[in-house]
Amino acid sequence: MDTAEFDRFIVEYPIFEYRVIDPKEIRVNERVRMICKNECPRYGSTWACPPAVGGLAECEAKLREYREAVFFSTVSEVRDILDFEENLATRAAHEEITDKVGAFLKEHGYDIYILSTESCDICTHCTYPEGKPCRFPERMHPCVESFGIMVSGITEQYGMEYDLGGNTILWFSMILLR
Repeated sequence: MDTAEFDRFIVEYPIFEYRVIDPKEIRVNERVRMICKNECPRYGSTWACPPAVGGLAECEAKLREYREAVFFSTVSEVRDILDFEENLATRAAHEEITDKVGAFLKEHGYDIYILSTESCDICTHCTYPEGKPCRFPERMHPCVESFGIMVSGITEQYGMEYDLGGNTILWFSMILLR
């Protein structure tokens, strides 16, 4: 990827940090999946979450199909970090930026696959539990963690911030490209 051209594009957006990383260095972890299963109410209810995204071996194979990835974060500020609804309300702005970064990369000839913060809120009722295909597969981005990826591990490996403290939220996306 031409990082100079990407740098010129990315400064137009409130991206906090980004790194170009090698997907082959990303490790998937069953423990991350267990957190999804045991703690997330969206588990098993959308195409963007496990088990619909496939088994861990499938997810790891998908990662290996791409030669690089752009991993980035945006920052949101909230009045009360303990207010889950307020926190989630800030996610939409991150998703818009993720889509714009993805569009830029596609316009520059890359085949992309986006992992983001979503458990997908495009439809009010997902077709997944009924076994019907996703209505908007080009707009639905599986959650990074749904692939068994530990975001804190990537931030540590690449010297990125994971927690700014206070009433700030860091949202993360990963765009795989080839």
